[in-house]
Amino acid sequence: MSDTPVIGVLALQGDVREHLIALASADALARPVRRPEELAEVDGLVIPGGESTTMSKLAVLFGMMEPLRERVRAGMPVYGTCAGMILLAEKILDPRSGQETVGGIDMIVRRNAFGRQNESFEAAVEVAGIDGGPVEGVFIRAPWVDSVGAEAEVIAEHGGHIVAVRQRNVLATSFHPELTGDHRMHALFVDMVRAVK
Repeated sequence: MSDTPVIGVLALQGDVREHLIALASADALARPVRRPEELAEVDGLVIPGGESTTMSKLAVLFGMMEPLRERVRAGMPVYGTCAGMILLAEKILDPRSGQETVGGIDMIVRRNAFGRQNESFEAAVEVAGIDGGPVEGVFIRAPWVDSVGAEAEVIAEHGGHIVAVRQRNVLATSFHPELTGDHRMHALFVDMVRAVK
């Protein structure tokens, strides 16, 4: 069992349960993380979708923002989906007042870029490094990446926009793979965690 990575899901807000199920299906030991002492016990972390402004404020309120930044800087693997992608960006194009980010990927993200809730959609997305054909991407008030720095690798685009990026141990998608039953994105992340564990 020692090869089984312990991966947390930031459980301040958002679709935590679905990520826990997807990680377990990808052979990780998954647990919710709300406090700094819980963060200290995991090998990797998923930052789920939800409302990025609310998540940012709750992370500050729960004393999680600085420990998160420190762990990311120290090389802990992190995977952010939708709002999680926004929190992993170094810069947000149109931040809400008081919105902070964890950082980790040299990218500029545009919030709600694909439209409002009623413009949500599903699309097949070809992701570099994922075998077996495209993954089904669920886009819900999804961001896209306007630009990336030299160290960030674009691993998927949709409609001419960047929707998945990886930089060293940090992975981000603007879509929600946890809502589809296809756990290949989570398996990719579990492999990333295993590689540095």
